[in-house]
Amino acid sequence: MIDRRLTVLRAVARHGTVTAAAEVCHLTPSAVSHQLQALARELDIVLLEHTGRNVRLTAAANTL
Repeated sequence: MIDRRLTVLRAVARHGTVTAAAEVCHLTPSAVSHQLQALARELDIVLLEHTGRNVRLTAAANTL
């Protein structure tokens, strides 16, 4: 399961938005958000910083 979540995180990093990552991963934006929240909880780190309507990966997320 963590592999899938890392794939979703990588898609957000590559495509810049949750919506674009959802499209590429064939998921809904809500599912992408849930996957990322679950990954953040499992690893006990913050993965995303919200900047207005966009998100930016944290240093910890980039390290993953």
